Amino acid sequence: MTDDTWAPFPDADAARLRRDVEFLAGGPRSRRRAPGAMERAEEYVRAELAAAGWQVERQPFDLRWRVGTTDRHGHRALVWKPRLHRRLRGANLIAALPGAPAGPTVLVGAHLDTVDGSPGADDNASGVAVVLETARLLAALPDPPPVALAVFDMEELGLIGARHAARALSRDGLGGTGGRRDIAGMICLESVGYFDDAPGSQRLPAGFAAAFPGTAAATRAAGHRGDFTLVVHRRSSAAAAAHWQRAAAATPAGLRGLLLRDPRPDGPAGLLIGLAVPPVNHLGRSDHAPFWNRRIPALMLTDTANFRNPHYHRPTDVPATLDFARLAAVTAATAATATAWPHNAF
Repeated sequence: MTDDTWAPFPDADAARLRRDVEFLAGGPRSRRRAPGAMERAEEYVRAELAAAGWQVERQPFDLRWRVGTTDRHGHRALVWKPRLHRRLRGANLIAALPGAPAGPTVLVGAHLDTVDGSPGADDNASGVAVVLETARLLAALPDPPPVALAVFDMEELGLIGARHAARALSRDGLGGTGGRRDIAGMICLESVGYFDDAPGSQRLPAGFAAAFPGTAAATRAAGHRGDFTLVVHRRSSAAAAAHWQRAAAATPAGLRGLLLRDPRPDGPAGLLIGLAVPPVNHLGRSDHAPFWNRRIPALMLTDTANFRNPHYHRPTDVPATLDFARLAAVTAATAATATAWPHNAF
């Protein structure tokens, strides 16, 4: 593995990323509060993936009595606003390229829904746009890579769609004519389009400096500028995180990736530790967490959401606030890492 392993990919198209975000972020979208918009967004994603040559499967779910959170305007984190959902009906989209080989497969995913009242350009049309552009880049390769794509439902209700998908995929894998494909790694795109070069634009959670002194020191040394992508990983995905960091730096944007290792073990023990230690729990606030909980190595890529973006979960989270050149760099590095996921991460 070398630092230029991302090079076979053409530059991701910032104009296409902008087009995707502008369509998806036309208004709030969710099964319960904006079902029409959610259906239009889902159909757009399905059509774009199919146009790029991917086989898309819609996987509906009908769940009862699930602990989660609320998607009302202004909520911040799962553990702060718990809610017991009596019934949740939604659907994930899972896509694969025809002819992809059997065996270990990397899943690249992002959530489609928003909180009430926010069009969600950064959270999380930006992540879905990266999934779509990654699909276009990978479909252009001469041989289909061992990569699958996922667009999750109901993240804002407590990672509901990803929890359902992680359970099903860890049990059954991905089917197909080439044989079973087990998910051996996962890349989660969570609010990846907002950057701010101004000193002091990057904040840290309470207690973060004590829990993660190295990352806090690096942020402080850079003037607390929100000019990087945070790459959250665990020991099982450390090599993949380093690969993503090198690939991002090699893009035309020269994007800085700041690595942050979650010290918890994969599996249920990691979940329990997070509930007891709030600064650590911030690292599990998106769709990678259910895969960690099932001992699948995973990365979360994020611009840190409410610790940088003043528009987080607000009506002002609109496409004009995003940096599409840097979003293209996020895409190129993600495509490179998905196709060259280090074997020692499996």
